[in-house]
Amino acid sequence: MTEDDIYRTSTQYRLWSFTPETLASLRSTTNAAAAAGVKEAYHTPKPDDAQDEGHAAQRVDIDCLTVEEEQKIIGYYCLQTLELVDFCEYPTKVKATAVQYLKRFYLTNSPMTYHPKGIMPTAVYMAMKSEDNFHYVKTFAAQLPKITTEDILAPEFLLTQGLRFTFDVRHPFNGLEGGFMELLAIANGKGQAGPLVSKTAKEVREEMMAISPVPGSGKATSAKDLVLRIQKAHAIAKELLKTSALLTDAYFLYTPSQIWLSTLMLADEALARFYIDSKLPAMSEMKPKLLAALERCAEMLRSSPIAQPDKEEKKELKRIDKKLVQCQNPRKMDLVSINEAQKRDPGRNGGGGLDESVAKKRKLEREKSMKESEDLFGPAIPDRKT
Repeated sequence: MTEDDIYRTSTQYRLWSFTPETLASLRSTTNAAAAAGVKEAYHTPKPDDAQDEGHAAQRVDIDCLTVEEEQKIIGYYCLQTLELVDFCEYPTKVKATAVQYLKRFYLTNSPMTYHPKGIMPTAVYMAMKSEDNFHYVKTFAAQLPKITTEDILAPEFLLTQGLRFTFDVRHPFNGLEGGFMELLAIANGKGQAGPLVSKTAKEVREEMMAISPVPGSGKATSAKDLVLRIQKAHAIAKELLKTSALLTDAYFLYTPSQIWLSTLMLADEALARFYIDSKLPAMSEMKPKLLAALERCAEMLRSSPIAQPDKEEKKELKRIDKKLVQCQNPRKMDLVSINEAQKRDPGRNGGGGLDESVAKKRKLEREKSMKESEDLFGPAIPDRKT
């Protein structure tokens, strides 16, 4: 089984990989459903209003967010997530996983339904657990102003549902480090070409020495020059993986290997093409397809915002945020209260609770489980009077 075969069995490939068309369609469907839910919430009279004979439900014209506006506000909170993780001094993988959790959640949920500000800390907390960097929720909450442990824990199951109960995120960081080590080995005359390329270690190294230099620098004349070039490209590619790759749709549209190779192309295109040539023969049918995919991915990464928004972008974000306040679903705003209501009365429908049939089914399952445990260990031993 090849690494590609292994990746195709992952939940990231099966559940979170899309074509540009299907991704756009999914977001459009989510936006339309959320807008309908907001309008229904505002147009449905409250029970107290229904008892008022003089009351007539007013049709309020709600200006909902567009798909493009939703993506801008989600993108902003992805940037905020990067800053939050950096502030807490958590590892890069926690940062990367938290951003992907946020982006995955908002494929089937809208900011109009659940504001990203309330979901973001929970995404970071769940990413800490997924990436083996666990901290107690009280410790995490203590680092965040105006955030309580209840604010973090309340949306946890909601976020889990949005993630379709899949927490594994395949990142491109390890692939970049592996490629970096292979390039260093070739530079030092110890590397090998791919199994499909019939070249010795010496021939591969000579080809690396002959690749065109980076603009503004001279041609490599020694192993030391090659190593410095590889290290510089590695540093640039690694930074792109920690910023542009996380803030775009790259994880939804490309594989981890394609992503890290694209960052290497942006950092040093000649070096990236040499690496691909060392793995695939010149007449390979796969090579043109791979290069085309890498160029598309590189273009996406190149156009990504990698810093905080400028003055004009901030003005646009403020406009969208103000609009979001007006079209926020009033039934879903207080996640802590909704969570507490579900705990108190799981049979209620209001606030997203379980309906009566589901509650009864779970009660019967619990009773059945208790009975089976009694059958297993036998009935209780009666007290004996002496």
